[in-house]
Amino acid sequence: MTDTPRESGYRPGYEVAAEQVLELIVRLGLRPGDRMPTENELAQQLGTSRTVVREAVKILSALGRVRAQKGRGLYVADDEGMLGTGRWASFFLPTDLDHVYMLFEFRRAQEMETSRLAARRATPAELRAIEEAAGVCRHGFETGREDLFNEGDDTFHTAIATASHNIFLQVAVREARRLQAQSSLIGLRGSVGGHAAKAVEEHDAIYRAIRAGDPEAAAQAAATHIDNTLDDYRREIQQRLFSSSPDPAGDRPS
Repeated sequence: MTDTPRESGYRPGYEVAAEQVLELIVRLGLRPGDRMPTENELAQQLGTSRTVVREAVKILSALGRVRAQKGRGLYVADDEGMLGTGRWASFFLPTDLDHVYMLFEFRRAQEMETSRLAARRATPAELRAIEEAAGVCRHGFETGREDLFNEGDDTFHTAIATASHNIFLQVAVREARRLQAQSSLIGLRGSVGGHAAKAVEEHDAIYRAIRAGDPEAAAQAAATHIDNTLDDYRREIQQRLFSSSPDPAGDRPS
């Protein structure tokens, strides 16, 4: 088994280059506002043409990851582009339950598709990353370490998005999860007790389906995970609204 996507479909050079530019930004440790290598320098480093790099830059500019300033060069953007927090946050209200429920609907579609694509495209290295993230999440649960549980949970979903090999889905998943985290403003907090055990098992089911290369099983496992998470949110909200208990249990991460 080689470190190549399982899906043999053609991928345009500019799409591959866009992913490589993002990896380069991380490798160089560049932060928002930092100047990037020129298009010629990027072409040399990536071993491709300037034309391909220019198309890749257009994609990354649309995603809000790169900002091209005429006569000045390329810069790492402030992450408030097409799918950045700037536009989403302008209408998302974490205290509005309708918004929270709509966000879950959106996440369900995202997670199903990223899991479906990951089952087709994940490389062995990406499979290991997903498995390791699930392991960190489980270890956090077993040791009662909420910080470790949440770290593994976030890395797990991010790793699946990466394995989808779709940069638009990768950005959308990251931003939707960021918005969901804001729902803590209505009093919901992560917990490594209660529903976390079920979340750990659901992570394992998603991973097994992706590893088996079964797209529909992976998508269904992801849908079940998000549906159960939403049910937990609803139960938690009902408890807070109708229970006189001053210390209700927390929700489950997802």
